[in-house]
Amino acid sequence: MSETDWQKSSFRAANNECVEVRSVNGLVELRESDCGEVVVRTMPAKSAKFLQAAKAGEFDHHVS
Repeated sequence: MSETDWQKSSFRAANNECVEVRSVNGLVELRESDCGEVVVRTMPAKSAKFLQAAKAGEFDHHVS
């Protein structure tokens, strides 16, 4: 399997936990640095749409 190394987010919590991302065989994989066994896989276009929505604040109502 062709894969890249996990890249940590530049935005990290005080305890250094963050989201990590990498590409594997044309897919984008995401995981939490403190829970590495759970990996979300998606297509690059869907990942890009999710990031655009997050930046636009579409999920802000889920934050307490």
